[in-house]
Amino acid sequence: MARSISAALEQIKEELETHVTADDIRAACQGVGHKWRERTLGPVLTVQALLLQILHATAMSNVSRLTGVPFSASAYCQALGRLPVAVLRILLRQVVTRQRRDTEAVATWRGHRVLLVDGSSCSMPDTPALQRQFDQPCGQKPGCGFPVAHLLALFDAYTGMLVDVLDSTWRVHDLKRVHEIYPHLQPGDVLVADRGFCSLAHLALLRQQDAHAVIRLHGHRHVRFRARQRHWAGRAWPERLGHEDQLNFWRKTGKPSLALPRATYDALPEVLIVRELRYRVREPGFRTRVVTLVTTLLDAKAYPAQALAELYQRRWRAEVNLRHLKSTLGMRVLRSQSVAGVERELLAFALVYNLICAILTIVALHLVTTPERVSLIDVLRLLRLGVADRAEAAIVVNPARPGRYEPRVVKRRPLSYPRMTKPRIVLKPALRKRGGG
Repeated sequence: MARSISAALEQIKEELETHVTADDIRAACQGVGHKWRERTLGPVLTVQALLLQILHATAMSNVSRLTGVPFSASAYCQALGRLPVAVLRILLRQVVTRQRRDTEAVATWRGHRVLLVDGSSCSMPDTPALQRQFDQPCGQKPGCGFPVAHLLALFDAYTGMLVDVLDSTWRVHDLKRVHEIYPHLQPGDVLVADRGFCSLAHLALLRQQDAHAVIRLHGHRHVRFRARQRHWAGRAWPERLGHEDQLNFWRKTGKPSLALPRATYDALPEVLIVRELRYRVREPGFRTRVVTLVTTLLDAKAYPAQALAELYQRRWRAEVNLRHLKSTLGMRVLRSQSVAGVERELLAFALVYNLICAILTIVALHLVTTPERVSLIDVLRLLRLGVADRAEAAIVVNPARPGRYEPRVVKRRPLSYPRMTKPRIVLKPALRKRGGG
């Protein structure tokens, strides 16, 4: 039995080292100027141990058994503290770049690479340092809640890979930091997002990057689809493209954007030509029945309205990917108690998730299907068991179900414990006094 367990652990380690090699880790450490001395828990073993810990969702005291190298939980914790956060971010960028190169021929929509951006959140331990850095929702009383980090995630629409993840305080809006993901965009990329990212400044900055956007129109903007051509400032409006499909001029207002520095906002063009279109959702189970999109893809022949509607429907894949990260892998509640530890843990989750997506994409190409139809949980289970050959019989390929719907209800009842309204330092003396009386 010991021999089989050891073989399984070696197979898992080989899967990790295929995508995050020891040379990659050393090069990343040298790239950020990190210096280390040779010891049991050097940067290579520390990174590998961290990825194994996230993959198996286990405690720090169990990591030594997973690696097959004897060390204490305290030594492992100190080794993590020595590991720069920038090293993990470089490794994440390398994994994404390699996967993009391997799937470049098949991972496009009408010749464009599609990226999905969405916001989310995660909780963490209630420590003074994390409270100062991330804060907590205003509905929680002091001493009764946990710090919550706001996350901004960028996904590849085809492979599902997490291209980048940014953490910030709970009260930061998505538009405040979305410009930080622009370095990941290449000319011709299409960014798909919900209405929270709809602004003239965002669209103009994307066009400066030679990238495009397909975004749902914000509720504060009202669109009137014209039945005939009109004039603006002595010039004709661009032609009407079809039924509830038109080009429009968006003008920059005098009020600067709060999400951008004033100099950046002033440098944006005064007028931006965008395309507005509207379509109906007829499938049951959708709360929204009418969707209005705004896009910088202006050619109606190359990008028909129906194709853009179908593309926007893929935005929901970002929600599914976040569910995999938070529920399947366990990123909903982080365990680190320091700010650097939280960032390190987030990037480790991203690396493990991308490892699963890389294997999932390989399986999908071999089975001549799309990665979103391959069961991520099956791939995760095989990795945890150490099955390196990924037998096809053990992986489920889900059927294509474009019209699938389910009622938005929960069957299992939650536990009926009362909510904490006072901190424990207040509740304990009251409980002791009540028991003594």
